[in-house]
Amino acid sequence: MNYGIIAKVIGSLLIFEAIMFAPAMLVGLLYDETSAIVFLGVMLLTLTVGLVLQKISGSSKSIRAKEALIIVAGGWLAVSFFGALPFYFSGSIPSMMDAFFETMSGLTTTGATILEEIESLDRGILFWRSFTHWLGGMGILVLTLAVLPALGVGGFQIFKAETPGPVADKLAPKMKHTATILYTAYLGITLLETVLLMFGGLSLYEALVHTFGTVGTGGFSTLNASIGGYHSAYVQWVIAIFMVASGINFSLYYALYRNRLRDIYQNEELRFYLLIIGTATLLIFFNLQWEYHGSVFTTLRHAFFQVASITTTTGYATVDYEVWPQFSQSILFFLMFVGGCAGSTGGSIKVIRLLVLVKLIKREIMRILHPRAVVPVRIHHRMLEPDVIASVTSFYILYLLIMAVGTMLLSLEGLDLTSAFSAVAATLGNIGPGFGFVGPAQNYAAFSMPAKGLMSLFMLMGRLELFTVFILITPDFWKEQA
Repeated sequence: MNYGIIAKVIGSLLIFEAIMFAPAMLVGLLYDETSAIVFLGVMLLTLTVGLVLQKISGSSKSIRAKEALIIVAGGWLAVSFFGALPFYFSGSIPSMMDAFFETMSGLTTTGATILEEIESLDRGILFWRSFTHWLGGMGILVLTLAVLPALGVGGFQIFKAETPGPVADKLAPKMKHTATILYTAYLGITLLETVLLMFGGLSLYEALVHTFGTVGTGGFSTLNASIGGYHSAYVQWVIAIFMVASGINFSLYYALYRNRLRDIYQNEELRFYLLIIGTATLLIFFNLQWEYHGSVFTTLRHAFFQVASITTTTGYATVDYEVWPQFSQSILFFLMFVGGCAGSTGGSIKVIRLLVLVKLIKREIMRILHPRAVVPVRIHHRMLEPDVIASVTSFYILYLLIMAVGTMLLSLEGLDLTSAFSAVAATLGNIGPGFGFVGPAQNYAAFSMPAKGLMSLFMLMGRLELFTVFILITPDFWKEQA
């Protein structure tokens, strides 16, 4: 195991994080807040630790699969720890465990919060809180792949372990170019939404904070009432549309840039994703209209917003959907297990896996009807290899197993079954709000420290696609090859 190169790359991540504290510090300075001093101190501390780790030299410049997995998990834990320090030292979150939970929630783009009163916090602190969504959205490691070549480190293994979804497609021959392409699209969408929100009357600060939460599909807001606090149909429509856009595979934006419209049109996952959102929106819309007979446009807006928010695992809210009819709530509950497209900033199971599951069910039905028929499973006109199908199946089994064990453990908190199950689904799926005790009008403050630690682990597992974390606790992983 090349621990030197692991320390060097994690050190680079901490140096990058130290630099990323600067925007929040500037916000604190602009609003004359004491948080600016806190950010300066934490920046210097993080920078020092990063530089020390960078001085450790490894015996090789190449990253093997084992080192890549440790860098991904260890890097996320290290960045979350140092990212929690501004919350703790500023007094915004007095408990270090709570601060770590909040930061892990931000960087994994979960959006689960322990804060009960948000609007009283310093703007610099709230800016950093939402900025963690933007940094974690596509993965801090993918972002730093643009600078890793300067370290003499190749990084395809990291990209494969870090990028969401069953398959990590390389858009360009070299990782530096791939990261540049992905984040050009990321920056472009960020800039566009920020401008549109400012047209809706939001200040630059408010527009940026909510854009971070949208594009990163995280859901942290500066308001206690989330997006519903703005009472603006325009703002809610803009955010809802960009939530859907952020749940799309980012490689399709590259295809759009290259004018490969046919690739976009023929993408089965995208069509299935939009079909799910459209169908769920209409079903909830008709259910709400049947029950309440409200304004057609208002009902449609709220239905679309909440469907987009839960499906993409963003977690923003315009209303308390727990007062909706049970049918509408059941649809939102199902959407918690859908997620965004592979290669997007969304969490949960991912649309591509659900599509594969549907095709597998269809294949088994055809086999029963026609025992001699050979029915291949195809995605995007390509036949899936048996190992890919096995991987998807294993993912579902492991996901259900974690859900079951997690629900039992959280039930020790005295929660009802719905709340315990929902809390696991909301953290493992990187969604944030759920139902019952963790509904949109609630938070995670009342959970015990062990429960918060467990849910922090669920967030990390969900963000790193489960297996990355489980491999690290396998004894064979740590055995050195002869």
